[in-house]
Amino acid sequence: MILKPTDHPKTHHDKNIGVLLVNLGTPENTETKSIRIYLKEFLSDPRVVEIPRLIWWPILNLIILNIRPKKSAEKYLSVWTEQGSPLMVNSLGQLAGLKRKLKGRNEKIVVELAMRYGKPSINSAILKMMEQDVDKLLILPLYPQYSGSTTATVFDKVFESISKLRNPPSIRLRKSFHDHPDYIVAVANDIEKFWLKNGKPEHLLFSFHGVPVRSLQDGDPYHCQCHKTARMVSEKLALKESQWTISFQSRFGKAEWLQPYTSETLKELPKKGVKNIHIISPGFSSDCLETLEELEEENREYFMESGGEKYKYIPCLNDDDEHIDVFVNLIKKNIQGWA
Repeated sequence: MILKPTDHPKTHHDKNIGVLLVNLGTPENTETKSIRIYLKEFLSDPRVVEIPRLIWWPILNLIILNIRPKKSAEKYLSVWTEQGSPLMVNSLGQLAGLKRKLKGRNEKIVVELAMRYGKPSINSAILKMMEQDVDKLLILPLYPQYSGSTTATVFDKVFESISKLRNPPSIRLRKSFHDHPDYIVAVANDIEKFWLKNGKPEHLLFSFHGVPVRSLQDGDPYHCQCHKTARMVSEKLALKESQWTISFQSRFGKAEWLQPYTSETLKELPKKGVKNIHIISPGFSSDCLETLEELEEENREYFMESGGEKYKYIPCLNDDDEHIDVFVNLIKKNIQGWA
């Protein structure tokens, strides 16, 4: 059957621009079952664990998923809030702040939040945007530094999702913002505000989430981008090289990971006469288990037990107004030509 022009399905001429914020994800609650579901999805991602599937599957399903959920449940319970997961609460705060800042612009920008693992899923968020007449979509992973195990796996899931659509939107991807001037200024300003309230320490430790050394050897730029972020922030703060250090946290498994390790660094600093430190993790856009439990609690013990006297954790930017402005400016830059 040949359709006449008047018979064609109606289309909307005024299409919208979509912005999808994506963070890592979180269990829905602190029950072991919920954490097992979350960990299974996360650790089944071949970009997260680069071990041949035939070897990894029995290790994951027969050992790790029978042991780790219970241990993780205790840790999640120590940071959980009345509103729920800190990462989810902070991410929703960022979403609300961004919607507020973008309201009233000439072009209509639809903003949604998704998690790479867990809910709301990337697929459901994209479908929700399509229902709002989005035909141009900017993907903004909330990872300042790019890594194959974080940002790239977001892109994988996005393309998997849009491959199922009859009429997918145009796509733009923001790969990283580790050296974006606004981001560097926001982190530096946040540190200075913290120092005004808590005093300036002897030493500032930048702790980034670790990845296996193999990632660096295979060409992943994450290690270099972490160093650049720390260097630019320390320069903005006018710190001498002796006043700051970079380290990597959250090791998993027996493989060698990026060094120096945060835990070992904190054990060594008091031996070098450094007794008063502040620690910050500018690789996270939101406070989560890795910051609130690992840095705020676990690593504090390493430092204090090794002879440290004062230890303070500087929170992530979370939904700080200046942090939201960073996202606004990233969006403006990346939708040029679309508006």
